[in-house]
Amino acid sequence: MPKRDNIAELLGGLLDEAHLAVPDHMPSIVAKAASRSGWEINIYVVDFDQHLLKPLSSNPHGHHEHSVEGTLAGRCFRQSEPVVVGRAASEAWVPLIDGVERLGVLHVRLPVGDDITDPETAREVRWVAYLIGHLLAGKTAYSDYLHRARLNHPRSVQSELIWSLLPPLTVACHGLAIAGGLEPSHSLAGDIFDYAIDSGVAHIAIADATGHDLESAVVGALLLASYRTTRKQEQDLRAAVAGIDAVLTGYGDDTYATGVLGELDLGAGTFSYINAGHPAPLLLRDGRIVKSLDAGRRVLFGLPARNVAPGVEQLERGDWLVFYTDGVVEARDSARQFFGLERLIDVVERCAADHQNASETLRRITHAVLRHQHQILQDDASVVIVQWNTTLEQELTAT
Repeated sequence: MPKRDNIAELLGGLLDEAHLAVPDHMPSIVAKAASRSGWEINIYVVDFDQHLLKPLSSNPHGHHEHSVEGTLAGRCFRQSEPVVVGRAASEAWVPLIDGVERLGVLHVRLPVGDDITDPETAREVRWVAYLIGHLLAGKTAYSDYLHRARLNHPRSVQSELIWSLLPPLTVACHGLAIAGGLEPSHSLAGDIFDYAIDSGVAHIAIADATGHDLESAVVGALLLASYRTTRKQEQDLRAAVAGIDAVLTGYGDDTYATGVLGELDLGAGTFSYINAGHPAPLLLRDGRIVKSLDAGRRVLFGLPARNVAPGVEQLERGDWLVFYTDGVVEARDSARQFFGLERLIDVVERCAADHQNASETLRRITHAVLRHQHQILQDDASVVIVQWNTTLEQELTAT
């Protein structure tokens, strides 16, 4: 078992040396700090398409990419739990997580004789992995290093605008997990989502601005800015909708967007929402999609509209909410067949049957849509998964 003073030295060394380090020095800082305690640690980050786990630095030992599917490293990433390599139990893949957002995995090799399955050792490895995840994520804000490592394709200007505005793709607290994703990650334009958790309420938004160009991205950015303005002023859903209408109308003619704005009371499970011409969110209960949430409807954002009362849905413990844009169900294969609502429901229900957390459910949905359209989407396809009181948020930690 690693000695306590070795672990303190490793954690302290990481903090001390990372404090003034530029992000691209992090792999070598991690390697050096680990080696002083007799450990070997190598960092792999997941690409934005969530197909590959990519080593952060070239290495004389020839570290290579690992697929998220069909590898031990990929299993560690998908399940957010360590995967031991071999019988000696001194080598393992360990989740690399910032909070609950999955950044990738670490390949950890301990001194011969140490057992990573020992509870005390496992806890110390988890501490190290958490610290590395936090340090990497914290430095991402002022560097392109991690972004470049995760990109498979150059991003369009409109896509870069949208990505610069998004919150972290995953968030969780006791009783709640939210995961959102946008595809195609390198060329999306008008789709956007947002969330915030304050004073026992989860605020959730998804929107799709008309068109698929830079103008669409600008409209999506304006919509998001307006939504955040009213939300931060603690105004209600009707005020948020009115604010978005005013901003889009003032921006110019023919400036429209569909979307859903919602508020989930985390204590009572009451979900209130307004739907502006958007596909209705789905409600999953006991592993089955039981209904679409069709209340609270009005015309598109940016069009004159009467004051609509929010729809209200009482959730039950363990319910999921699934929000999506039309690019998901309208994705077409080579025979011009839509992906469709039935396929979406099937993927969600299979994920529920497998007890998948929000992040993994999202990954499986987006990959199913991409496979259907042979990896080339003609429209943005976005999904947000909300899991309420399921305990699945616990699986987003590196247990």
